[in-house]
Amino acid sequence: MAIGRIEFDDFVLDCDRYELLRAGRSLKLEKIPMELLILLVTRDGHLVTRQEIVERLWGNDVFVDTEHGINTAIRKVRQALRDDPEAPRFVQTVTGKGYRFIAATAPARNGTRAPAEAAANGNLADAIPTTSRNGDKTHPEVTSLRRVVVGAGILIVLVLAAAGFFAWRNRALARASVAHVHAIAVLPLDNLSGDKAQDFFADGMTDELITMLAKTTSLRVVSRTSVMQYKAVHRPLREVAQELGVDGIVEGSVERSGDKVHMTVQLIYAPSDQHLWAESYDRDLNGASALPQVMAQAIAQQLHSQPRQIPPQKLVSPGAHDAYLLGRYYWFAGDADTASEYYQKAINLQPDYAAAWSGVSNSLVLKAVDNEILPEQVLPRAEVAARKALELDDQLAEAHHTMAALCLFVRWDFGQADTETARAVELDPNVAEAHHLRAYVLEVLDRKQEALQEQKKATDLDPLLRPHAMARLLFRLRQFDAALKEARLRVAARPQAVLLHDLLANIYRHKGMDKESEQELERVQVLNGDQVAATAAHRAFARGGMKAVLEWQLSELKKQSRKNYVSPYDVACLYARLRRKDETLRYLEEAYQQRTPWLVMLQDEPDFDFLHSEPRYRAIVTSMGLPPAF
Repeated sequence: MAIGRIEFDDFVLDCDRYELLRAGRSLKLEKIPMELLILLVTRDGHLVTRQEIVERLWGNDVFVDTEHGINTAIRKVRQALRDDPEAPRFVQTVTGKGYRFIAATAPARNGTRAPAEAAANGNLADAIPTTSRNGDKTHPEVTSLRRVVVGAGILIVLVLAAAGFFAWRNRALARASVAHVHAIAVLPLDNLSGDKAQDFFADGMTDELITMLAKTTSLRVVSRTSVMQYKAVHRPLREVAQELGVDGIVEGSVERSGDKVHMTVQLIYAPSDQHLWAESYDRDLNGASALPQVMAQAIAQQLHSQPRQIPPQKLVSPGAHDAYLLGRYYWFAGDADTASEYYQKAINLQPDYAAAWSGVSNSLVLKAVDNEILPEQVLPRAEVAARKALELDDQLAEAHHTMAALCLFVRWDFGQADTETARAVELDPNVAEAHHLRAYVLEVLDRKQEALQEQKKATDLDPLLRPHAMARLLFRLRQFDAALKEARLRVAARPQAVLLHDLLANIYRHKGMDKESEQELERVQVLNGDQVAATAAHRAFARGGMKAVLEWQLSELKKQSRKNYVSPYDVACLYARLRRKDETLRYLEEAYQQRTPWLVMLQDEPDFDFLHSEPRYRAIVTSMGLPPAF
């Protein structure tokens, strides 16, 4: 195949200019995928092995392993060509061997061929003059042959020199780039098993790699919440890194077949798309659970980050590990009941699985916090599970986090909640969720500035985890202008976030901006898919202003309580907004009797400020063991 401009389908590949065009429009394709596409297209439909790709694109001495680099490059080529790997029109996978470009190609119609293109086609007479240096005529074939041989020799020398230089340069650039990696994100690992049912395993290994990397390295590691939005979304790594605020990217793949697991990961310096390191790992299922820790330690060494000393993981049976990963999969999908079932299955298969015990407790506490069940119905089992997790592994940050949530929201043991959140943050300072929970504890203990700092850490670590959290804390600190500014900033990036719009409604109401408040309430209903409720809120406001809207909300909540459990704390909040003191106190007392989890925020909710001098209000605060803030 000629080097130069090559046509296939409605594409033109300009090999000399490193450009791919479609209908005359240049398509964006990074350097390595472009080189791979040129290699495939110029092979005239012949098989290109994976080893050939490695030698051509990277060289044998640059990486420990480049398997995932090939997979990533192939994926990006297919994305540019809009090619379906299941029914390819351009790039065909030859299983276990390599790839073949299967579309018909032809030299692009761009006029007279250049000498280099003619030579590549074997037309040496067109490419090389037939006059000797002293002006004598020489037989064309002899002259051509001599010049080809000499030129080839020079070319070989230059190629070898260039290869040596570029290999040295790549290693030097890699060393320099490592020094500039200050924050890192692990993108969702690709599931290459060919079975969608194995997605839970790929997601779970991603999650565990993030956790282990956060424990092992001193670098900032972006949490799961932020990176999972890039699952199956193939975008330039530089853009992804900018959005996540990192300079290092880890990406890779998981392939599970029978009782074998193959994982490949690579480390990339995103600002320059420079590959720093790659490695492949093969294990049977018995050793798969230890892979995230092995990979995290290898990455930390490559980044010259001082690795924290963490104890080796206990051996986990394949069945228990699968059950635990399925529990995590359903937990993040918002299905706490199914998550709890899989956590329990993991415990049944391996009773000393500390993380699974922690998962059971978390699931139960969440149901109480979400007002799905009375706290008294979950406390005994949740406490047993949390204590068992700590008994099995006191170094497990997640277990301390679980106990802290139980102490804060269910047991109302605020001192112990303080101790447990401090320990969780100490063991795993890179986890945004731990700082977020600690902010709650410090707020309840009336240590407001400390709470603000902890929430700031949580938001910095993971801006997508509860984007409303910082604005809500500022609101509870009565910093309404700062809260409004923060909420507007976040909602501009996440316009579909219901909790942000609900918070904005409260902020506007406290600032006396009733019209804006009601409009945000309408948006909440629309985002929840309830246009009827949105219309009803609008009509109520037109009829009687914000007071009529609050009365409508109260009526709807009471209707709901006839069919499902409604927290008396939520009812108290609405009565408080209407400034109906007796009803507010009555429902707060009922919330105390039921040990409603969110009652711990009683003193921090601005709606209750008008009650601070009331003896009944103060009695609740004292009985709960809260430090008085009135």
